[in-house]
Amino acid sequence: MQTVKMVITGPYASGKTEFIRSISEIDVVNTEANVTPGTMEAEIKSQTTVAMDFGRITVDDDLVLYLFGTPGQRRFDFMWEILAEGMLGFVVMVDSTKPETFREAKSILETFRAYAPTPYVVAANKQDMAEAWPAEDLRIALRIEDNVKLLPCVARNKETVKQVLLELLYAILEEMDT
Repeated sequence: MQTVKMVITGPYASGKTEFIRSISEIDVVNTEANVTPGTMEAEIKSQTTVAMDFGRITVDDDLVLYLFGTPGQRRFDFMWEILAEGMLGFVVMVDSTKPETFREAKSILETFRAYAPTPYVVAANKQDMAEAWPAEDLRIALRIEDNVKLLPCVARNKETVKQVLLELLYAILEEMDT
Protein backbone atom coordinates (compact mmCIF):
# COMPACT_ATOMS: atom_id res chain seq x y z
CA MET A 1 0.00 0.00 0.00
CA GLN A 2 1.44 3.34 -1.11
CA THR A 3 0.50 6.45 0.87
CA VAL A 4 0.91 9.97 -0.46
CA LYS A 5 0.96 12.97 1.86
CA MET A 6 -0.39 16.15 0.27
CA VAL A 7 -0.60 19.52 1.99
CA ILE A 8 -3.39 21.98 1.20
CA THR A 9 -2.28 25.51 2.04
CA GLY A 10 -3.22 29.08 1.27
CA PRO A 11 -4.36 32.33 2.87
CA TYR A 12 -7.08 32.67 5.48
CA ALA A 13 -10.56 31.79 4.15
CA SER A 14 -9.28 30.61 0.76
CA GLY A 15 -11.25 27.34 1.02
CA LYS A 16 -8.75 24.80 2.39
CA THR A 17 -11.07 23.16 4.92
CA GLU A 18 -13.98 23.04 2.46
CA PHE A 19 -11.67 21.57 -0.22
CA ILE A 20 -10.71 18.66 2.07
CA ARG A 21 -14.27 18.23 3.38
CA SER A 22 -15.73 17.92 -0.10
CA ILE A 23 -13.61 14.89 -1.06
CA SER A 24 -12.48 13.10 2.10
CA GLU A 25 -13.92 9.62 2.61
CA ILE A 26 -13.66 10.07 6.37
CA ASP A 27 -15.06 12.80 8.56
CA VAL A 28 -12.43 15.50 8.39
CA VAL A 29 -10.41 15.83 11.55
CA ASN A 30 -10.06 19.53 12.15
CA THR A 31 -8.82 21.85 14.82
CA GLU A 32 -11.07 24.86 14.52
CA ALA A 33 -11.55 27.61 17.07
CA ASN A 34 -14.04 30.45 17.15
CA VAL A 35 -12.78 33.67 15.63
CA THR A 36 -12.63 36.61 18.03
CA PRO A 37 -15.80 38.71 17.58
CA GLY A 38 -15.25 42.20 16.23
CA THR A 39 -12.08 41.30 14.31
CA MET A 40 -11.60 41.53 10.56
CA GLU A 41 -11.52 37.71 10.42
CA ALA A 42 -14.92 37.51 12.17
CA GLU A 43 -16.44 39.50 9.29
CA ILE A 44 -15.44 36.67 6.92
CA LYS A 45 -16.24 33.52 8.92
CA SER A 46 -16.93 32.37 12.47
CA GLN A 47 -14.26 29.67 12.84
CA THR A 48 -10.64 29.24 11.79
CA THR A 49 -8.22 26.31 11.58
CA VAL A 50 -5.59 26.60 14.31
CA ALA A 51 -3.46 23.47 13.77
CA MET A 52 -4.61 21.39 10.79
CA ASP A 53 -7.36 19.63 8.89
CA PHE A 54 -6.93 15.98 7.98
CA GLY A 55 -8.75 13.93 5.36
CA ARG A 56 -8.16 10.67 3.50
CA ILE A 57 -8.97 9.35 0.03
CA THR A 58 -8.48 5.75 -1.07
CA VAL A 59 -7.68 5.91 -4.77
CA ASP A 60 -7.47 2.13 -5.20
CA ASP A 61 -6.22 -0.96 -3.36
CA ASP A 62 -2.64 0.25 -3.71
CA LEU A 63 -2.89 4.01 -3.14
CA VAL A 64 -4.19 6.24 -0.33
CA LEU A 65 -3.92 10.04 -0.25
CA TYR A 66 -3.58 11.81 3.09
CA LEU A 67 -4.64 15.46 2.93
CA PHE A 68 -3.31 17.90 5.52
CA GLY A 69 -4.79 21.39 5.53
CA THR A 70 -2.76 24.19 7.06
CA PRO A 71 -4.02 27.13 9.09
CA GLY A 72 -4.23 30.25 6.94
CA GLN A 73 -3.46 32.86 9.56
CA ARG A 74 0.20 33.85 9.94
CA ARG A 75 -0.01 33.58 13.73
CA PHE A 76 -0.35 29.80 13.26
CA ASP A 77 2.41 29.50 10.65
CA PHE A 78 4.60 27.52 13.08
CA MET A 79 2.40 24.56 12.03
CA TRP A 80 3.32 24.94 8.35
CA GLU A 81 6.80 23.46 8.58
CA ILE A 82 5.55 20.63 10.80
CA LEU A 83 2.79 19.77 8.32
CA ALA A 84 5.17 20.08 5.36
CA GLU A 85 7.47 17.38 6.73
CA GLY A 86 7.20 14.29 4.54
CA MET A 87 4.83 15.86 2.02
CA LEU A 88 5.16 14.63 -1.55
CA GLY A 89 3.33 17.64 -2.98
CA PHE A 90 1.14 20.59 -2.10
CA VAL A 91 -1.81 22.64 -3.31
CA VAL A 92 -1.91 26.41 -2.85
CA MET A 93 -5.53 27.57 -2.58
CA VAL A 94 -6.27 31.09 -3.81
CA ASP A 95 -9.59 32.87 -3.33
CA SER A 96 -10.12 34.14 -6.90
CA THR A 97 -12.55 36.80 -5.65
CA LYS A 98 -10.13 38.49 -3.24
CA PRO A 99 -7.18 40.16 -4.99
CA GLU A 100 -6.11 41.59 -1.62
CA THR A 101 -5.04 38.02 -0.66
CA PHE A 102 -2.96 37.32 -3.78
CA ARG A 103 0.30 38.65 -2.30
CA GLU A 104 -0.19 36.43 0.77
CA ALA A 105 -0.88 33.41 -1.49
CA LYS A 106 2.36 34.04 -3.40
CA SER A 107 4.28 34.37 -0.12
CA ILE A 108 2.84 31.07 1.18
CA LEU A 109 3.71 29.36 -2.12
CA GLU A 110 7.34 30.54 -1.82
CA THR A 111 7.47 29.43 1.84
CA PHE A 112 6.33 25.90 0.97
CA ARG A 113 8.70 25.70 -1.99
CA ALA A 114 11.50 26.48 0.46
CA TYR A 115 10.41 23.66 2.81
CA ALA A 116 10.76 20.95 0.17
CA PRO A 117 11.35 20.82 -3.60
CA THR A 118 8.13 18.87 -4.22
CA PRO A 119 5.58 19.24 -7.01
CA TYR A 120 2.74 21.67 -6.44
CA VAL A 121 -0.33 23.09 -8.14
CA VAL A 122 -2.29 26.28 -7.58
CA ALA A 123 -6.08 26.03 -7.19
CA ALA A 124 -8.03 29.14 -8.24
CA ASN A 125 -10.98 28.71 -5.87
CA LYS A 126 -14.47 30.24 -6.09
CA GLN A 127 -14.52 30.13 -9.89
CA ASP A 128 -18.32 29.84 -9.70
CA MET A 129 -18.63 33.43 -8.50
CA ALA A 130 -19.16 36.37 -10.86
CA GLU A 131 -16.29 38.42 -9.39
CA ALA A 132 -13.73 35.59 -9.65
CA TRP A 133 -10.58 36.40 -11.56
CA PRO A 134 -10.00 33.99 -14.47
CA ALA A 135 -7.21 31.47 -13.87
CA GLU A 136 -4.96 33.01 -16.54
CA ASP A 137 -5.28 36.49 -14.98
CA LEU A 138 -4.37 34.94 -11.62
CA ARG A 139 -1.29 33.38 -13.22
CA ILE A 140 -0.12 36.87 -14.22
CA ALA A 141 -1.04 38.50 -10.88
CA LEU A 142 0.73 35.78 -8.87
CA ARG A 143 3.65 35.51 -11.31
CA ILE A 144 3.17 31.75 -11.63
CA GLU A 145 5.49 30.13 -14.18
CA ASP A 146 3.88 28.59 -17.28
CA ASN A 147 5.01 25.07 -16.30
CA VAL A 148 3.03 25.21 -13.02
CA LYS A 149 -0.58 24.00 -13.18
CA LEU A 150 -3.03 26.73 -12.16
CA LEU A 151 -6.44 25.08 -12.06
CA PRO A 152 -9.94 26.51 -11.76
CA CYS A 153 -11.70 25.11 -8.70
CA VAL A 154 -14.79 25.32 -6.54
CA ALA A 155 -13.89 23.87 -3.12
CA ARG A 156 -17.47 22.65 -2.52
CA ASN A 157 -17.50 20.79 -5.85
CA LYS A 158 -16.06 17.29 -5.50
CA GLU A 159 -15.28 17.03 -9.23
CA THR A 160 -13.14 20.18 -9.40
CA VAL A 161 -11.37 19.18 -6.18
CA LYS A 162 -10.71 15.75 -7.69
CA GLN A 163 -9.21 17.38 -10.82
CA VAL A 164 -6.83 19.49 -8.71
CA LEU A 165 -5.71 16.46 -6.68
CA LEU A 166 -5.29 14.29 -9.79
CA GLU A 167 -3.07 16.91 -11.42
CA LEU A 168 -0.93 17.04 -8.29
CA LEU A 169 -0.84 13.23 -8.07
CA TYR A 170 0.27 12.99 -11.74
CA ALA A 171 3.06 15.49 -11.03
CA ILE A 172 4.16 13.52 -7.94
CA LEU A 173 4.15 10.21 -9.81
CA GLU A 174 6.05 11.76 -12.71
CA GLU A 175 8.68 13.05 -10.28
CA MET A 176 8.95 9.60 -8.61
CA ASP A 177 9.64 8.02 -12.02
CA THR A 178 12.60 10.32 -12.70
